[in-house]
Formats: sequence, structure tokens, C-alpha cells
Amino acid sequence: MKATTRLFLGSLATYAVLSILLTQITPAQNPNFHNAPASVKGEKNPYEGQHPASAKEAYHLRCAQCHGENGEGTGNIPALASGKAQGASDGELFWYITKGDLNNGMPAWDSLPAQQRWEIINYIRVLGSRKPGSPRVQLSADEAIETGKSSPPPKAPFTDYRFEKPGTTRKITLEDLPSPLATASAGNGPKLVPRPKDAWPQVLPGFKVELYASGLHNPRLIRTAPNGDVFVAETGAGEIRVFRGITADGKPEKTETFATGLKQPFGINFYPPGPDPQWIYIGNTESVVRFPYHNGDLKAAGPAEHIADLPGPEGHSTRDIQFSPDGKKMFVSVGSGSNIDDPDTTPAEKDRADILEFNPDGSGMHVYAYGIRNCVGLAVNPKTSELWCSVNERDALGDNLVPDYITHVQEGGFYGWPWWYMGGHQDPRHEGKHPELKDKVITPDVILNPHNASLELTFYDGKQFPAEYQGDIFASEHGSWNRSVRVGYELIRVPLHQSGHASGEYEDFMTGFVVDNGHVWGRPVGVTVAPDGSLLVTDDGSKSIWRISYVGN
Repeated sequence: MKATTRLFLGSLATYAVLSILLTQITPAQNPNFHNAPASVKGEKNPYEGQHPASAKEAYHLRCAQCHGENGEGTGNIPALASGKAQGASDGELFWYITKGDLNNGMPAWDSLPAQQRWEIINYIRVLGSRKPGSPRVQLSADEAIETGKSSPPPKAPFTDYRFEKPGTTRKITLEDLPSPLATASAGNGPKLVPRPKDAWPQVLPGFKVELYASGLHNPRLIRTAPNGDVFVAETGAGEIRVFRGITADGKPEKTETFATGLKQPFGINFYPPGPDPQWIYIGNTESVVRFPYHNGDLKAAGPAEHIADLPGPEGHSTRDIQFSPDGKKMFVSVGSGSNIDDPDTTPAEKDRADILEFNPDGSGMHVYAYGIRNCVGLAVNPKTSELWCSVNERDALGDNLVPDYITHVQEGGFYGWPWWYMGGHQDPRHEGKHPELKDKVITPDVILNPHNASLELTFYDGKQFPAEYQGDIFASEHGSWNRSVRVGYELIRVPLHQSGHASGEYEDFMTGFVVDNGHVWGRPVGVTVAPDGSLLVTDDGSKSIWRISYVGN
């Protein structure tokens, strides 16, 4: 055997023994960030949430040369915008910045004023929020569950599931918004469980909830045809289902599968508007298609006809469809492909976070309104003919930022994403960009609790509910994931006071889907008015459709 071969094998043997020893001793090592003392882990940042320009300057002067302008890391120097740095506490980072680690090329910065070291940490958190799912100081789901058990009541006007109750009215204004990163940004996605034995959706006295249909496959948007049939997008199955009628015990009289083989279908609408449609339009995640349709059809009478291509499918996949009342224009909502990627530098964001306008044959596409991160549901106000949308705003700026919203949409209007939000509030992750747009940002009509995940909305035009509900908006709130104590998981009412216009308040209308801060059994998605004036609400958590009727006091 050659000497070099013996040396190589000997090295392998030594490496194997060393690996075993390292494996055995690892559990005894300090698990904290760079072996920071346990005593510093809970140390609070006295300047938490503050982002003066000097913090950015200090980072670029002291840190960027090694760690990158955006904290991306260079060579074998670790990133600060992701990885271990973002998992460390503020106290651990402050200790490490102060002490340094010369063996690993990290200088000690104890000569910097303490305030500047804390502010650099705040700026590192801003860098860490550039991508969805990379929060300021991540709360795990388990930590968030414990937070929900011991958390004090939320500061008004914000709320959480513990205080959602039918009939409770809320109103959030711009003056109520906290600073970015005022709290940790939590990863608290819901764990779905079967409906507990005694659980049932809760509504106001005088209303009744029944289980209209169950055992569905990912029921999402729901829309009523002119003849009264109800169409549901079973998005995961790539199918459109039809439900006809309501029996004496609140069940459908008949159900059929209208179309199959679709790609993540969501939006459904009938064309031309009015009592005698000739087509049904479907919003796939990458296209709009249509089928021949006449009142009463329970199955598609012909193959799908391709109408228009849409951006996608990465990121937000829902595509809703509405037509102008005169039938001359088709509106399609297209959500962003990301949390806050800059469209200036991200080609994949082209024609996304927009409402697109087409001719009904798919020609003439242009952007009707923009800067709307994820307009999931579209509806036309029958009183004013205005287009309205229900919007999921961005994540990772804290528990109470950025609010979701419901608003009418102005042609050519700019709603802020990704550089601004809620009027002239700049997202710190895009500091200094597009100052010319600040005064163009439209404040929405109704500011909802942040992270509610507002999905489909509809205008109540039935005759069953009391008169004060006529013309009001009902919207499904799918529920939060980016919040330490969850919120949403309900149906809300936006009163328009028979004027066609919102005054900013909204009301909890149907609640009861949350078990605790870690578990839920239902997640409302779509809402429509049935022919008898009741409401039908899809729930992709329990794979059901709920029916809300008014039975009197």
C-alpha cells in the first residue's frame, strides 16, 4: 500500500473518531447564539422598534463590508438577513456585537455607543423581514400557543380570537397603527382539528346556522348564478360544483360536478351580466377560461375556451373575476408573488398585486388599479356600480401591522404595496424608495384587524334579513398565521347604512371556529346570498358550507 493511501485512510479513521466524539459532546454545549450566556437571552432592547437613519448608516459603515449591503453574507461570512442571526434574541446579538469573536474574524464593537449597537440590531431585523416568513424575532407555533394562554387583552381597537363575538363593532383608523416591528412577528399557523363535539358557529340571536353541505374537497369561492344555482370552486380538486335548492332541513336538493380538469380554479362569474347569461367564466391560477352556459345547466355544455393568460402561479394563486354592470369590461384580481419583493427589480412581479382590466374576449389588457398586495375577492356594489375588493396585506412587520382591508377601487388608484401602506406609511424594508408615490397612496374604506386574511365578499341583496342589512357587505376572514395570538376565522359584516358607502366600522357576525391559540376547526373562505335570502359560507377547514338564515327574535 502506498504511503499516501495509508495516510488518507488514517485521516479518515481519525475523522470518524472525531465525529463520534463531537456527536457525543454536542448536547452538552451551550445552545445559545455563539455560546452567549443564558443571562443575556432575555435582555430587552431599550430602542426596540426605532429605525432612525443613523442605524442604517451605522450598519453600512460597520457591517456591510463583510456581511453584505442587504445582510446576504459574502463568501464564508454568514448572512444576517436570515439564518442564525434572525433566530437569536436581541440580547444575544448585543452581547456578540459587543464582545466580538476574533477567532472567527468578528471584531468587538464595544467602542460604539450602546444605543448605536441596539439600533444596528433593529436594522438587522428590518433586513430579516425582506422575505415572507422571516420575522423580526421568530415566535414558534408552540411559543405562540403559550403566548395566547397568558397574553393580556389586546389594546383597542385591535382584537384576537378570545374577544371576537357576534355583534361586536370595531373601527381601526390610521392613528391606531403601531410602528413597524413594534412586536415580534410570529409563525403561528393553525393546526386543523376535527370539529369538537359541542362546537358550532356562533351568530346573533334571531339568526340560525345549519350545515348545508359537508365532505367537500377544498371548497373556496362560492357564487350564485342568476337562476339561483350556487357554484363552488373546489380549488384543490380542480373542479367546479353546482348546488341547487334548499330542502326543509337546510340541505341542497341536488348537486352536480359542472367541470373538471381545471388548474386551481377560484373565480367564478356569469356573462353577460343580467338574467340570461351565455357563458360562465372561471379564474384559473394562470388563465381565464369560459364554458358555454345557460340558466339551469348542471354540467358544462362544451369544452373550456381560453380567454386570457394571467401571471402566476408562484405566490398568491387566487384569481377572482367581475364584470362591469354594462358588460363591457372584465376585471381580474392577481395577487403578488411575494411578501414585499420590489417590482422594480423582480420581473416576476410584473402585472401582479394589481387588478387587471380586459375586454370580455380577453383582449385589451391593462392595469386598472395597482399596489394591492392580494385582492382575493372582487364584488360590484349594486347601488353605486363601484368595484370593491377584499385584500390580504403584507406580513412580518409585527402583530398589528399591516392591516388587511376592504375598499372600493378607484381606476388608476395606487394602494401602496410594496413601498408604502395605509396612506403615507413607508415600509422600512423599502426605506427611501419611490418618495413620489407617498401622496398617491389611497387609504382603504375599511381597515381590518391585521392578518385577518380577508377573502371573498358579497353585497347583501336578499329579502330574508332585517331591513338594516340591505346593501351591507359580508366578508369571510380566513384567519391569521403571522400573529402571536390568532385573529379572524369569522364572517364579518360591513354596514353601508343603505348609502352604498362605508364609514370604516365592521362587525363580528359569525364566530366560533377557534379551539385555542394553536388549534382551529374551521376557516371561512367564500360567502354568497342564496335565492331565499340566507347566506352560504364555504369553510375549507371543515370542508363544509354553512347556511345562515334569519328566524326572528
